[in-house]
Amino acid sequence: MKTADWTTANRILCIRLDSLGDVLMTTPALGAIKETNPQAHLTLMTSEAGSAIAPLLPIIDETLVYDAPWLKATAPRTNSQPEYAQFEALRQQFDAAIIFTVYSQNPLPSAFMTYMADIPLRLAHCRENPYQLLTHTVKEPEPEQFIRHEVQRQLDLVASVGFHTATPRMSLDIPLKAQKRVALLLSELGLSSSSPWVVVHAGASAPSRRYSPEQFAQVADALQTKGIPIVFTGTKTERPLIDQIRSQMGTSSLSLVGMLDLAGLAALLQTAPLLLSNNTGPVHLAAAVGTPVVDLYALTNLQHTPWGVPNRVLYHEVPCRLCYKSICPEGHHDCLRRVEPEQVVAAVVELLAETHRPSDSFPSMEMQLDSPSGNSPLGMASLGFR
Repeated sequence: MKTADWTTANRILCIRLDSLGDVLMTTPALGAIKETNPQAHLTLMTSEAGSAIAPLLPIIDETLVYDAPWLKATAPRTNSQPEYAQFEALRQQFDAAIIFTVYSQNPLPSAFMTYMADIPLRLAHCRENPYQLLTHTVKEPEPEQFIRHEVQRQLDLVASVGFHTATPRMSLDIPLKAQKRVALLLSELGLSSSSPWVVVHAGASAPSRRYSPEQFAQVADALQTKGIPIVFTGTKTERPLIDQIRSQMGTSSLSLVGMLDLAGLAALLQTAPLLLSNNTGPVHLAAAVGTPVVDLYALTNLQHTPWGVPNRVLYHEVPCRLCYKSICPEGHHDCLRRVEPEQVVAAVVELLAETHRPSDSFPSMEMQLDSPSGNSPLGMASLGFR
């Protein structure tokens, strides 16, 4: 089948069965599809977690929620009826399907689903020979040959069948209601864009990706001593973690923990001069709205650094990098534990000095990024990126 078959396909199923950060990092590739074929109707199939970001993505025409049994976060199945029902629901609905995965995932279960649904064109990165399950493949080169940023990986995948873009950007539309609510909250907290302040997101779904509460407390105190207020964010379930951090601080701090939905968090990050965070979803939200990031980056995997914004990526080199584990298998957590609070404070202060430009009012909260470049001295090259 020719590339032309792809670039004229009208209904394309885009499978990304991961979390919201992974979905966000796929949007530049989806943008390439739309730029090449503006008439394409894009349906995103994603997990329950990934679907949370879908209402904020203008590039998506439709969303299907599917928690696949071959992913670790899926609730146990009692039978295979949901899979048969999913196959039938997809049958003859699409001209093409593209399976987006990280290099450590196997695309073949999703490929089998698209094959059973009789979708004519089927594309994925693949390590094994897929035989008839896929019509088009890109041989999996990672991590043996090199490691790309996750955004670049997916751009390369769609480029293999003719979809290209000159502006590889993540895009996010934030509802006006969320913008107004955040502006009101910030006014009540006494924060404005005329002076620097920092959002601190101390949570992460995986314990292996969390900087310690004690170290976060030291960083927060040091920043506030320098006259840089901090605002903690997090979900309701993360409140005990944030309370633990705040209880160890010697300065008072601001908190919006449990007070923001995803649109509200995106609006807050668009307004914030800088985000300090573990490597988790809000990092990619911040990148999507153009906010600089200091990323405390556990070396469980390497390809998810902030895309397209000024950033600092902080970690300590360890021989057990690329463990892919949710809990540190060595028990020492050295890739993050040995990042000293002083290093974090210095990175925040330096990045604020480079990027913060005081203004009289908060900026517009609807933005698209045009550049894939950051300025992290500890970024792609030292992490082993291509």
